[in-house]
Amino acid sequence: MTDALLTEIAARRDDLIALTQDLIRIPTLNPPGRNYREICAFLAERLAKSGFKVEMIRAEGAIGDSVKYPRWNMVARHEGGAPGDCVHFNSHHDVVEVGHGWTRDPFGGELDDGKIYGRGACDMKGGLAASIIAAEAFVHLYPDHEGAVEISATADEESGGYGGVAYLAEKGYFDPDRVQHVIIPEPLNKDRICLGHRGVWWAEIETKGRIAHGSMPFLGDSAIRHMSAVLAEMEQHLYPLLASKRTEMPVVPDGAKQSTLNVNSIHGGEAEPEDGYDGFPAPCVADRCRIVIDRRFLIEEDLNEVKAEVHRMMERIKDERPDFEYEIRDMHEVVPTMTDKGAPVVTSTAAAIEKVLGARPEYVVSPGTYDQKHIDRIGRLKNCIAYGPGILDLAHQPDEWVGVQDMQDSAGVMALVLHELLITP
Repeated sequence: MTDALLTEIAARRDDLIALTQDLIRIPTLNPPGRNYREICAFLAERLAKSGFKVEMIRAEGAIGDSVKYPRWNMVARHEGGAPGDCVHFNSHHDVVEVGHGWTRDPFGGELDDGKIYGRGACDMKGGLAASIIAAEAFVHLYPDHEGAVEISATADEESGGYGGVAYLAEKGYFDPDRVQHVIIPEPLNKDRICLGHRGVWWAEIETKGRIAHGSMPFLGDSAIRHMSAVLAEMEQHLYPLLASKRTEMPVVPDGAKQSTLNVNSIHGGEAEPEDGYDGFPAPCVADRCRIVIDRRFLIEEDLNEVKAEVHRMMERIKDERPDFEYEIRDMHEVVPTMTDKGAPVVTSTAAAIEKVLGARPEYVVSPGTYDQKHIDRIGRLKNCIAYGPGILDLAHQPDEWVGVQDMQDSAGVMALVLHELLITP
């Protein structure tokens, strides 16, 4: 019977290609959050025709939601003919900026040599399309399946997911009494099961100074020079400390098995001039300098200690540097999460990968967070993994692409998971 599912998905290959191209051609850029309603309406219309009950949900009041750029989400549900579990496929529909270096139309959805190109092809409209094809093929062959099949397309994963999965989780859409199994088709490679992710702490560090005329800097106090001491202390002491921390989590790539820190941005002194202004800046000593840090930490680490390391570093500098004043502001934090390898969604996906690919899966953990964090933390649902087509290294790159065969194989795996969890032998 499972062979019939794989045959059905193979017959839908052209539809899979066309659907992926259609999704890429809707430029759901985040920021600022363009065309969210358009892509949700497109998916809602399609899934309603396939027998799903569809909801369009705006995350009113969520971070990023506005009249100009409302945060729209779509949830579709197919009820079977008997009681049972609910299997939910969640994909984000937003994509990052295009960036430079493209040799193809980033929103053209071009098909070339078995690859579909475009911004979001890999991350993660190919995964969204594969999950839809899997669900449609399954309900076509098994309309009276047990339980329910759900598909969601959600906003803002690329900027934290607060207008998407976090909002839906707060409204009960991922309550364990409503949904029992979740697969997020992020591009982790079709032979890998992603069990979770490292933790993250974002913070803004500001050093403070005193403004003065740039020709007499001795009358002021440069916040930029103070920040240079912070960066030097990071290089000399903090980075070596983080490099010494290693995890037993199966994080990929290997470099992410240690704790890491990135300085996302730095700004000091006068604000950047408006577009079109070609005059010179004023000669001033910078009285403020800010950096945003992105600290990724391991399941073996405690979040409070992660923060304390930075606070201790800043206090050491303060003790050694005259007139050094600073402020640290928390921006965003997520603790690490990892689903047990014995969880039902893991074992059923592993069996499906062996059936479709003829090989045992690799179990991995993501270096960065994704929407599993909200399903775990807010929804209190542990039975969740990331599994989908695409090569993670291609995400956010120019000439991003997803392989058609990878999508078809992943759709086959997802369909077999549905059969395993929603069909009693």
